[in-house]
Amino acid sequence: MRELERDFTFDSLALTPLAVIGRGRLGNALARAFPEAGIPVAGPLGRGEEIPRVDAVLLCVPDAEIARVAARVPQGSLVGHCSGATRLDALSPHEGFSLHPLMTVTARGASFAGAGAAIAGTTPRARRFAAGLALALRMVAVEVAEDDRARYHAAASIASNFLVTLEAAAERLAGGVGVERHLLVPLVRAAVENWAQLGGDGALTGPVARGDEATVAAQRSAVAEAAPDLVALFDALVAATRTHAARLREPERQAA
Repeated sequence: MRELERDFTFDSLALTPLAVIGRGRLGNALARAFPEAGIPVAGPLGRGEEIPRVDAVLLCVPDAEIARVAARVPQGSLVGHCSGATRLDALSPHEGFSLHPLMTVTARGASFAGAGAAIAGTTPRARRFAAGLALALRMVAVEVAEDDRARYHAAASIASNFLVTLEAAAERLAGGVGVERHLLVPLVRAAVENWAQLGGDGALTGPVARGDEATVAAQRSAVAEAAPDLVALFDALVAATRTHAARLREPERQAA
């Protein structure tokens, strides 16, 4: 994975017809964002609609649908997908590229400026085109190798999707004792900011990091009583945090 230099001029993209296929959250968000960046867009079109003859087509469809929809694109167009994990051979025989915004998109949309964007291309031209789309939206283009796509996407899921799952569990437990979600928000934001500034090695706090096993045991009992279905998740997180904390303490033991 390498960050691309910002040396791509994308003025020509303003003259390049781009069709966006897919009316989900990402398709709708990109179809709004590209025209604001000066790139004309046809769509978003439904995945079953006729695909026009344009210079480039961007597929914002479920991963399992990419190959099927790509097969319907007229020959001669650059064809890209927005999947983080899918390889470019799903776009064969087209000259293919990928553009995966490293950003969560909800029904309310998203702001792409400042976000990372994993790109790739089957040819230098396709790769430059993907980089141009990313830079037009003021994203940071990073090239991810084909063999690294699943690992990259796993990292993205942990950082975003799994984080929401964890916060939903915290919200559920806290709500049962009268502590509303908005009171957890400053704690979550501080933890994320600490991680952003210090990394995983410098931001870890709490009873597991301190080795306070009595508190951890009391927490586990409370979780088991209030939400038994969350015990397995709690145990897995405690185990992973113990391993991380032990690794952080290892240099101190070696220096002693």
